[in-house]
Amino acid sequence: MNDILQIITGIGIPLLGTTLGAAAVFFMKGDMRPGVQKLLLGFASGVMIAASVWSLLIPAIDMEEKAGGIAWLPAVTGFLFGIAFLLLLDSVVPHLHLNSDKPEGKPSKLGRTAMLVFAVTLHNIPEGMAVGVVLAGMLKSNGAVITVADAFALAIGIAIQNFPEGAIISMPLMSSGLSKGRAFYYGFLSGVVEPIGAIITILLTSLVTPILPYILSFAAGAMIYVVVEELIPEAQTGEHSNIGTIGVAIGFALMMVLDVALG
Repeated sequence: MNDILQIITGIGIPLLGTTLGAAAVFFMKGDMRPGVQKLLLGFASGVMIAASVWSLLIPAIDMEEKAGGIAWLPAVTGFLFGIAFLLLLDSVVPHLHLNSDKPEGKPSKLGRTAMLVFAVTLHNIPEGMAVGVVLAGMLKSNGAVITVADAFALAIGIAIQNFPEGAIISMPLMSSGLSKGRAFYYGFLSGVVEPIGAIITILLTSLVTPILPYILSFAAGAMIYVVVEELIPEAQTGEHSNIGTIGVAIGFALMMVLDVALG
């Protein structure tokens, strides 16, 4: 029962971050300032980069090394497959990025609102997988490689970076003409994919334990793809500014402290 409670809490924390961020529409008026948006996008990037290294790739290497395998093989293989998977999704799923009027993915008749939500949903798939696989690693290793503190450090870090993501999706939706309630709903809905992805990943990993290091690395590759392909470019759009870079540094440092101090 304790394990079940830990899993429910672990997968619920990131969704709470998205929900609180989406709720910003009830307290803020007008559009989000470009500088604030760049800072938040950079912050989310920094958190995801640090989480990919400390919470995913390093544990994957440690696990394979303790199992007597080639330590770097799962990390490299899983990482590249994670990049390829998100590249495929990015090419197929119709979506629209912030500050862009040109949709990506397969041609679709979906409206702007739906495609904006799909864009953020794509961001959240690897984050849900990351939380799920770390929780699975915690259970499988009995805390030997991935501790409860490690798992919750990642969940908290993802929740912290989900807060600005929730605001970044809900605020433009309100500005485009949706009511505050509907803008909040769509912002919340974009985060629901995280617990779903986490549960699927936990179930998959429980069936095939030896692939755990590969799935850890897969989630890392998927998150890095999102950072490099979407978050950092969006943080650098418009007039040149260092605010996005500052956000990356703050997010990276915070996630590193969480992972090392709590782990």
